[in-house]
Amino acid sequence: MRVGVVSDTHNNLKNVSAIVDLFNAHQVDRVIHTGDITQAKTLDVFANLAAPLYGVFGNNDLEREALEAAIARHGFEFHEPPFTTRWAGRELIVVHDPLEFAGHLRDQDLALHGHTHRYRLERDGARTIFNPGECAGFMRGLNAIGIVNLDAMDCEILRF
Repeated sequence: MRVGVVSDTHNNLKNVSAIVDLFNAHQVDRVIHTGDITQAKTLDVFANLAAPLYGVFGNNDLEREALEAAIARHGFEFHEPPFTTRWAGRELIVVHDPLEFAGHLRDQDLALHGHTHRYRLERDGARTIFNPGECAGFMRGLNAIGIVNLDAMDCEILRF
């Protein structure tokens, strides 16, 4: 199973459109947004994904009523962090701010976060901690999203 990972889109609709195109071209099975969507119109662009969208809310997701209405309208699944799930035999935990891992990291295979806008790929025993980094910037080629192959536990960066 291939999972697209994106964070901190901060309402950059042009980049979100490019992100949707990249995830669709790479035929990911699911997409996780690790927070800071910012406005509901961003979720309207994500509605063009060919894969289902899951996620957590971030510290800049203040327009909750509008965000929750868009989530319901598009059939997305979002949670307060931490969000834990099991996909393809792997335990996942998703937060926005990596400080939200405190007290929640256990035996998960994959820990995803955003917030820092910085790339992070660490192996902690059997656990992989991953943040693909900045995706809402204006410098072409410096924005990034990630794809995690849960079968092989490989993390790939896509720059745009």
